Amino acid sequence: MTMNLAWRRLASLIGLSLLLTLSACGFHLRGEGGHYTLPFPTMYVGLPDASPLAIDLKRNIRANGGTTVVAAAKDADGVIEVLTNPEKTRTKTILSLNSNGRVRQYLLSYNIVFRVLDRQGNELLAPTQILLTRPIDFNETQLLAKEQEEALLYKDMQTDLVQQMMRRIAAIKPPQISVPASR
Repeated sequence: MTMNLAWRRLASLIGLSLLLTLSACGFHLRGEGGHYTLPFPTMYVGLPDASPLAIDLKRNIRANGGTTVVAAAKDADGVIEVLTNPEKTRTKTILSLNSNGRVRQYLLSYNIVFRVLDRQGNELLAPTQILLTRPIDFNETQLLAKEQEEALLYKDMQTDLVQQMMRRIAAIKPPQISVPASR
């Protein structure tokens, strides 16, 4: 009986040390409300203000608490320059046909290419492409439901896209400006 108790204590000690090791290295699960430390006090998002992607991205930047979104690129420490707007480049292509030659599945895609610049226009993140795809079954007898499903899939891809952009921006390490030592 004491041997069983010793094994339990050893297993608990190993589990606790594993948890402490993971938390010490900064590990955390990727989740919906991930918190990212952005390396810029102020940021500018180079998308139209009415763009759903811009609204979502700005909301996520503000949610971090340490970064302010500004209205002009000249006032920002970090500038997100969008090279291809996913609102204009999202596509819906035929993925498969049934035996009658009618569409059975579509492939939805959401694509963005962006880069991040500093205040002086130096490139901190080279042009980066994020391409997301989702298959969707099609049934012409359920047209309205499939249109709603398509809209939900695009919204899901937009959320995923914003999270991926936030992770990439948070990984930027801007060069430190050296200040001359005073004598």
